[in-house]
Amino acid sequence: MNNNLKSYLLTALPLLGFSLFSSCQSTSTASSSAAAQAQKDQIQTITILQTADIHGQLMPHQEFFIEKGKFAFKERGGMANLQTIFKQVKAENPGGTVIVDGGDLIQGSAVAALSEGKVFGPVIKAMDYDFLIPGNWEVIFGSQKMRGVLASYGKPVVCANIYDEASGKMVYPPYLVKEVKGVKLGFISYNDPEVPIRQNPSFSKGLIFKQLEDNLQPLIKELKEEQKVDILFLVTHLGISKQIYLADQEQLKGVDFVLGNDTHERIRQPLKRKYAQVVEPGAFASFVGRLDLDVKDGKIVGQRYELIDVDPAKFPADPTVQKIVEEQLAPYKKQMEQVLGYTTTPLYRYLVVENPMDNLITDAVRWKTGADIAISNGFRFSTPIVPGASGKAPITYTDIWNMLPVNENVKTGKATGQQIWNWMEQELHNVFAEKPLERFGGWVIRFSGMEMTFKANAPKGQRVQTITVAGKPIDLKKQYTMAACLRRGEPDDMLCRMPGATDPKVHDYTIHDVMAEYLKKHGTVAPKTDGRARALDLPAPVLSQLPNVDYVFR
Repeated sequence: MNNNLKSYLLTALPLLGFSLFSSCQSTSTASSSAAAQAQKDQIQTITILQTADIHGQLMPHQEFFIEKGKFAFKERGGMANLQTIFKQVKAENPGGTVIVDGGDLIQGSAVAALSEGKVFGPVIKAMDYDFLIPGNWEVIFGSQKMRGVLASYGKPVVCANIYDEASGKMVYPPYLVKEVKGVKLGFISYNDPEVPIRQNPSFSKGLIFKQLEDNLQPLIKELKEEQKVDILFLVTHLGISKQIYLADQEQLKGVDFVLGNDTHERIRQPLKRKYAQVVEPGAFASFVGRLDLDVKDGKIVGQRYELIDVDPAKFPADPTVQKIVEEQLAPYKKQMEQVLGYTTTPLYRYLVVENPMDNLITDAVRWKTGADIAISNGFRFSTPIVPGASGKAPITYTDIWNMLPVNENVKTGKATGQQIWNWMEQELHNVFAEKPLERFGGWVIRFSGMEMTFKANAPKGQRVQTITVAGKPIDLKKQYTMAACLRRGEPDDMLCRMPGATDPKVHDYTIHDVMAEYLKKHGTVAPKTDGRARALDLPAPVLSQLPNVDYVFR
């Protein structure tokens, strides 16, 4: 291990009871060793609590469920409510609980954007997290601001594959080691190597994201053979398909669990794969994954897993954290609560193929630009907006940020029907590819002005069955005008990852401007799913689909 890195790790971070490289420390004594051995001789219970993909949601909010085939909405979440769970579990298992967040924390809400993530430092500092990892969206405010916000947590931040471009050095330590009840735990963390592709390339300027293969096996060997770790966790922000794939590879031999993040999946039982088990704990602070391990002689002899619903009625807000949350929200509250319009139908975004929230967005962009087709990325963000007893719900400035966490200028261009067809084939492959490593990004691309039917399980290049534009079959030779959002740092001819657009034009208004203008014009809207995208070989509604995985996502 590089001596400069060791020096940095040992002096730069307050590790709160963790050791980064225990071979560099000599704090153990004969008596403590004897105590540790005595602990190992009996069964010890270790508890891991995991949150992920909170996306800036500080307060309780509406959450989307499907119960007995019907959509349901319930209040869930809240950072102060999470802290109540943390304290309760730590009281149940004192000295035996480790709490981790899996990234995508500081982006995705109005207060996150307006403060550029700064509001989260005081909140996280007051909570019982033991360590955190960066997600693919932590770079949204630029690499330097990311570093500043994550440093303000006052907690260890771990990641083995983010490097500073100028120095070539790791930005964060690659792993943490913690001894709990005489059991030595190791945690290696990785962010998505495709961050510079998935996000606007300008966001991650100054950082290098390396592949896991660059150092994964050496780190596993170091922790198992040199550090003598009993239980090893891989904390990854890669998405469920890649995390399951990874757990089936021999290179993961020695890892017990993959604590996965990124795709917002609500895994309710660990997915047992060839070399490791995989979990993922939902999103928006609506859920906490709880893993209890019974350990004897350094070996797991029993386990239990629960996905805890963060129900504010059951877990009231911790007063200390709630006070800090309210203080952080206060400067932005007036702007955040500004009402832009109303909806009489629930606006949600959890389905893989089509969602009313995205239909609203793309309809607004097509209305503003006059384009034949308006498109939007398959974002997974946003908590639902649900009409109450009055029959309608306000759409606020906060809601616009939840829906569209990147407020970029609108961009238009032209593409032939053949380009559009080929692009949709690629986008569908990104979502439904049988090989996990060929999957990319979120859900099916969203659009307005176009209708498409497809077969999700067809071979690559043969999924699209029909496309119509303005009610007519697409003309493969005709040019159509298209509207999307600018992605800074990409080539001029790109439209929402579609290459080869002609006559590109970046307009002087942003996507948020469009939404505000559209809602002002229409006042009250009622978006629904209307079949503009339909999978012919999957039952509706479509949730995540993973081939060769014996688990139904719900």
